[in-house]
Amino acid sequence: MKIIFLFLTGFLAGCTLAPQPYPRTAGSSEPVMTGSPSTENYPGPQKEQVGIASFTADEIQGKKTASGRIHNMRELVAAHPTLPFGTIVRVTNLGNNKSVEVEIIDRGPYVKERIIDVSFAAAKELGFIRQGTAKVRLQVIRVPR
Repeated sequence: MKIIFLFLTGFLAGCTLAPQPYPRTAGSSEPVMTGSPSTENYPGPQKEQVGIASFTADEIQGKKTASGRIHNMRELVAAHPTLPFGTIVRVTNLGNNKSVEVEIIDRGPYVKERIIDVSFAAAKELGFIRQGTAKVRLQVIRVPR
């Protein structure tokens, strides 16, 4: 009986998903997100989020993302804590009204108050490379089925 209990305890502990470490972003501090990302609270089509965006540092260039894709800082991609991988999101910089559509391929940002980490290419199009962060609006364009 003890063996079965130990087996089940070990098995259930192994089923728990821990958050993947996320590389430091420009101007970021220590990661603060805990627990596993989920898709239950993401904004569906016709919904939006407003908050702070940052962009991923070049140190993750060429590394595997949480979705399994290799990060390319020249692509229009992003990390979001809960949106399903493959979701297309329009990101609008509220300071200059520039917009870009990005695909969610990673998890993050793990910094309080930030709602998305965009690639260098997306941040450049949005016009906030120099500042490192910007207040943005996210609008879900398409959620994968």
